[in-house]
Amino acid sequence: MSYADRDRTAENAVGVVISTILLVLIGLGLWIGLRTEGFQKIIKRVTTVDIKKDEPKKEPPPPPKQKAAAPPIVAPPVKINVNVAPPPITTVTTPPPVAPVVPVIAPPAPVAAPPPPPPKFQPKTPQPKGNPGNWANSNDYPSGPLRREEQGVTRIRVGVGADGRVTSCDVTGSSGSSELDSTTCSLITRRGRFSPATDGEGNPVSGTWTSSIRWQIPKD
Repeated sequence: MSYADRDRTAENAVGVVISTILLVLIGLGLWIGLRTEGFQKIIKRVTTVDIKKDEPKKEPPPPPKQKAAAPPIVAPPVKINVNVAPPPITTVTTPPPVAPVVPVIAPPAPVAAPPPPPPKFQPKTPQPKGNPGNWANSNDYPSGPLRREEQGVTRIRVGVGADGRVTSCDVTGSSGSSELDSTTCSLITRRGRFSPATDGEGNPVSGTWTSSIRWQIPKD
C-alpha cells in the first residue's frame, strides 16, 4: 500500500467517525426535541385550565318605586286610673233643734242685813295678875337639868277660862330640855292668875295668853 492510500484510509475513517458523531448528535437532538415537545404538551395539558370568564349577569331593572302610604291616624290611648279613690264620705251633723229661750227672771236680791252695832267695849285678852316673872324663876330650876347644865327658852300658850284660871298649857317652842318644858307648864298652871278676857259687851270670856320663860343657871 502506498502512502497516499494510507492517507485516504485515514481520512475515510475520520469521515466515518465524524459522520457517526453527527448522526448521533442529530438523533440525540431529535430525541431530546421530541421528548421536550411531548413533555411540554403534557405539562400544558395538565396545567392548562380552561377558565371561562363569567360573563356578568345583567341584573333585572329595579321595580318602580311605590309611594309609601301615609300611616293611619291612631288616637292616643285613654288613660284609665285604676286606683280610683272612693268618694269622700261627708258626715253632716244635724244640730239638735234649738230649745226655745225661756226668759229667766232673777229673784230679787236679798236685802243686806244691817251692820252690827259697834261694840260697847273693846274686847280684851286675858291679863296676868301680878308679876309673871315670879311664877317661874331660877329658884325653881329642876335639879336634873341643873346638874346636866341644860339651859334654854321655853315658849308657851296658856288657855284661860272665863273665871281667870289656867285651863291648858301648850309648849310652842322647846328649850331643848323636855324637863324644863314640863316644869314651865306645871308652874304656870299652878301659880298663874289672870283677869279673864272680855267681849264687846264687857262680858268675861275664855281666851289665850302667850309668853316665854328663860331658864338660865344662876352664877355663884
